[in-house]
Amino acid sequence: MTIEVRGLMRRYGGVAALDGVALAVGQGEFVALLGPSGSGKTTLLRSLAGLEFPDAGEVLIDGRDMAQVPARERGIGFVFQNYALFRHMTVFENIAFGLRIRPRRQRPGRAEIARRVEELLALVRLPGLEARYPEQLSGGQRQRVALARALAIEPRVLLLDEPFGALDAKVRKELRLWLRGLHDRLGLTSLFVTHDQDEALELADRVAVMRDGRVVQFDTPEVLLARPADAGVAGFLGDAAPVACEVRGGQAHFAALPPVAAEGVRDGRAVAFLRPVDLLAEPGAGAARVAAARQDGRGVRLTVELGGMLLEALPAQGWVPQRGEACCVRVLGARVFPA
Repeated sequence: MTIEVRGLMRRYGGVAALDGVALAVGQGEFVALLGPSGSGKTTLLRSLAGLEFPDAGEVLIDGRDMAQVPARERGIGFVFQNYALFRHMTVFENIAFGLRIRPRRQRPGRAEIARRVEELLALVRLPGLEARYPEQLSGGQRQRVALARALAIEPRVLLLDEPFGALDAKVRKELRLWLRGLHDRLGLTSLFVTHDQDEALELADRVAVMRDGRVVQFDTPEVLLARPADAGVAGFLGDAAPVACEVRGGQAHFAALPPVAAEGVRDGRAVAFLRPVDLLAEPGAGAARVAAARQDGRGVRLTVELGGMLLEALPAQGWVPQRGEACCVRVLGARVFPA
């Protein structure tokens, strides 16, 4: 199913939670809504689900205006951050709930409901747990039950609000990769809210970056990182450090770093956003010094001190940096915006 939002407005008192949001999601896309707290992500998701009604604008699903259609008639599956499972119901009863509350003429029979629940438990890799209660499950298992319940009604669209926020890092990683695979197998159109940029950039086909109730850029992860729409997006993504500079003749000049290309930016004061992959530290008698070097799953994470700044950089291949060691820093690229 396709989704299109046109000019969506939602105000709470004098505050605009949504301020003319426009967004178009294609059939089968997996889209992330990414932004800081208060940017409008959850309000937009709840407006799509029918849990909020906008003050103005259109919500179109497969071309049909849904802005005033009740949630139960939209054919949308919704997964909440806190699972929202019924604690007094078993896993079976939680998953079957959406089927049992259908109007009588649309309600499946008892045997069909049992077959559907069994099928969904296998799909979310929880076979044999139908008799347990939510408090007898781990956080990851509860989230899978919540997902199975959302899928039970065979939704056209799947919406997820911070679905991994309550899980530890290892379970988050495993569950989000599993969810992406499930999305691809089922051919759903999915949107999920997150404030975790790694999560959004790793999972989504496209990411809508939101700020102050607006979508400021909607692109693939590759485009967002390479060509951010403005300084706000550049600073929000990629662990970028803002460094003051001056543009002269298509180059950004720094106080303590070599110049770098700044094509298309007018001459004058500017700010360059430098990610760790934009800086290469090499051993030598340079002005920089190694402030910290640590190993993680992606290799050596290096922090250098230069001109009163602390910058993350990549170490030269084969070099084992030591704390306090002098080094040189080269700039491989930057995203530069007028100050």
